[in-house]
Amino acid sequence: LFLAESSSKFLSNSVVKMVLLTNEEFLSKLTLLAQSARKDSSFTVTIKRYDGHDRPKPREGKPPLPTPAEYSCLIRVRSGAKKLSTVVKRDEVAKFMESYSKVLKSSMDGLKKVKKVKNKAKAAQG
Repeated sequence: LFLAESSSKFLSNSVVKMVLLTNEEFLSKLTLLAQSARKDSSFTVTIKRYDGHDRPKPREGKPPLPTPAEYSCLIRVRSGAKKLSTVVKRDEVAKFMESYSKVLKSSMDGLKKVKKVKNKAKAAQG
């Protein structure tokens, strides 16, 4: 029954909107996701400029979409089938990035430091 309902929604040309979390919810769920990914998987973070438009660009001959007064920052995280996303306003970016960096630093304790070779001769030898 669920599969039939979801496939009919997919076929009906309706626009599927992404679910956005508040910044605090996003950071708390990111912490949980990073802790679960620490054991057996990984997660991917993407950050990009967000203009508030959820629809694709209009075709030629149609009026263009209005440009926003200020841009926001769209942040998405994906781990397997789990997806999280939030929009950070321009005024809140510094505060959010500080909290975000604390979450990442606390969850990346399993990384190994890469040893750099000092010169090319040693690198060629292996």
